[in-house]
Amino acid sequence: MSEISLTVNGRRVSASVEDRTLLVHFLREHLGLTGTHVGCDTSQCGACVVHVDGKAMKSCSMLAAQASGSDVITIEGIANGGDLHPVQAAFKEHHGLQCGFCTPGMIMTTVDMIARHPEGLDEATVREELEGNICRCTGYHNIVKAVLAASKTMSKASKGKAKKAA
Repeated sequence: MSEISLTVNGRRVSASVEDRTLLVHFLREHLGLTGTHVGCDTSQCGACVVHVDGKAMKSCSMLAAQASGSDVITIEGIANGGDLHPVQAAFKEHHGLQCGFCTPGMIMTTVDMIARHPEGLDEATVREELEGNICRCTGYHNIVKAVLAASKTMSKASKGKAKKAA
């Protein structure tokens, strides 16, 4: 057994877990954060993407003990109270989901992607960066539209903040 302590969605949590417990199972079974989905358990589908210390990670490829001491953000932790995160809003507006199973992982991957490309994204970059996330329903067209729209919204917002700071 391992004693772990980490921050999840801004809340400090501690637990005793079996050494082989994957982060995805810790989040779902110990903390009840079921928005992080288990799709393949082989790091192929991306349904389990969360942010660990600010970087997108497939939580089925990381032991909970490896996350000890880290700051973890799940899909439940990105909205601002009742207001959707801009990426969530873009997925809703542009119909970037169908059955919704891949959506949390797609959104978490997109938030990370936009953070790494604050100048904006183009379609080729979006398609390349989403290669680690599988959607079996939509054919990706509306997902790509949603990512591009969110990128545009968020890059405008960051440019506005930069102008106010100057």
